[in-house]
Amino acid sequence: MSALTVVLALLSALTNASASVLQRRAAAAEPGGGPGLRHAVRWLAQILRRPHWVAGAGLLALTTVLQAAALATGSLSVVQPLQASELLFTLAVGGVVFHRRPSRRTWLAFAALAAGLALFLGAATPSAGRSTAWPGRWPATGGTLLCVIAALAAASLPVRGAPRAALLGLSSAVSFSATAALLKEVTGRLAHGPGTVLAQWPPYATVAFGLVGFLLLQGALRAGSLTASQPALTLGDALTSVALGAVLFDERIALGVRVLPEVVGVALIGAGSIGLASALSAGGSWDVAPTGRNGTDPGAQRPAPQRS
Repeated sequence: MSALTVVLALLSALTNASASVLQRRAAAAEPGGGPGLRHAVRWLAQILRRPHWVAGAGLLALTTVLQAAALATGSLSVVQPLQASELLFTLAVGGVVFHRRPSRRTWLAFAALAAGLALFLGAATPSAGRSTAWPGRWPATGGTLLCVIAALAAASLPVRGAPRAALLGLSSAVSFSATAALLKEVTGRLAHGPGTVLAQWPPYATVAFGLVGFLLLQGALRAGSLTASQPALTLGDALTSVALGAVLFDERIALGVRVLPEVVGVALIGAGSIGLASALSAGGSWDVAPTGRNGTDPGAQRPAPQRS
């Protein structure tokens, strides 16, 4: 686990958190419109024109570059779990953007997530593994991922509010972990030359999974608060990526006596997620559009839509 990989992964988490906060800021300022595909398309068309959303999209592009650089220097099982630090950056950046201070309980929940992440990675010490996946493993793995993504998205249809945001966030997490695995595959094949890589399927599958994850993320942002979708998004991404690292790239985590601190680390991450979900900020009062008068967007004073 090199220092360069850690720094690049943390910078990627910071830019991704900033993108999520800015796009949630745009979502909070846009009326929900109503249920149905037509309203969802109209809502998306309106939000695409908001400056906060555009700035968030630019940061997402920077996130991809930083993530690719991190994956080129380190393993999937290290880079993606470090993305859970995005929750901490979300808290810090969100406090500035929404002009609200999260509650003490929320801080404690985030601290538990950070401690759990550090404990898990410190005990697991994931191995570097292969630079590209084992031959023949992508078809079955890709099909399984598609089924999981579709099942989670379907399960979100009959529910509203925080449950829908969490399910769509988790579905987005699986999509983004698949995107990261494919991105690692692409960077591993670059030794054969960019032209050769562009003539193969991984770059286009990366874009496809990334687009699916992006659209699911927009649905999660529309469905409810960041505190409902973000824990599912980051934790699901981390755990799915560890599994994909083992299945595809032969990355291994330490077992034996280290299982206990690994389990404690995962438990702390889970406790932090549960604590966050039950914190006062999870009610939707933290990441709604600010109502200040000093140059605040007049349309940004509506509360975040909780129903789609």
